Amino acid sequence: MIRILVDSAADLPMEELVAKNITLTPLTVTVGEESFKDEVELKREKLYEYLLDGSCTVKTSQPSPQDFLDAFESAKEAGDELICILLSSALSGTYQSACLAKNMADYDKIYLIDSLSATVGIKILADKALAMIAEGQTSETIVETLEELKGRIRIKAAIDTLKYLYLGGRVSKTTALVADTVNIKPSITLNPEGEVAVVGKYLGVGRAVKDLVKQMKAANVDENYKIYGIYSHDKTNADKLIKALNAAGIEVEDVYHLGATLGVHVGPGAFGIIYIEKNYSNLFKRS
Repeated sequence: MIRILVDSAADLPMEELVAKNITLTPLTVTVGEESFKDEVELKREKLYEYLLDGSCTVKTSQPSPQDFLDAFESAKEAGDELICILLSSALSGTYQSACLAKNMADYDKIYLIDSLSATVGIKILADKALAMIAEGQTSETIVETLEELKGRIRIKAAIDTLKYLYLGGRVSKTTALVADTVNIKPSITLNPEGEVAVVGKYLGVGRAVKDLVKQMKAANVDENYKIYGIYSHDKTNADKLIKALNAAGIEVEDVYHLGATLGVHVGPGAFGIIYIEKNYSNLFKRS
């Protein structure tokens, strides 16, 4: 039997994890002096309460190798194959912890994929893997497909404030203060290396929405995959974006609430879209 494992950076609701029989290895969220298992002991709604309160430092840390080893040993004992789709190694040591655990388990039917992505990007890869499992594909074929597919995940988003990127050490205090003072809404993405990158600036939410719609109209979206919306805490801005996309004839499948992994960096009020870009190399292959 081939099984799928993700970490909590996938932002999948518990109901979806259970329905799809996906194993979860949670990251740890530390609030002040207290630590919680992401989404297991600390739900994302409560997380944003802590962020908005601002009286405690909130940060995330990767699962320990032992956290992964428990799942790996379980798969080994059952004789199952386990495909692990994990948070970008540029954002966390999660992938490295899994590598250590795989060596400890000494089981060659564990496959580790550095998604170079987060949130719904991981979900898209997991859904593709599940579809291929249902088709009877081998683990090796699935992993090969996912390794190609992960390079075509595109995340386009705008954030309400640079405060949380500053707190995470990704922008300077001056940059964050200036942006907030003049109501600039930065545009972010995950670059090809899987890092959060600021790629643009908008004066107000309205302009951010217009530009994101413009980008999507020009994007070479692979129609074999669904387009998803994302938001953090307050869904208002995401609703504006989805409404504008619908008016432009762009259908969004569903909207997902960002959890702790990206939430602590982008803060409340972030919104955006995730999709798969076409594979141009396939367009030129002879039939």
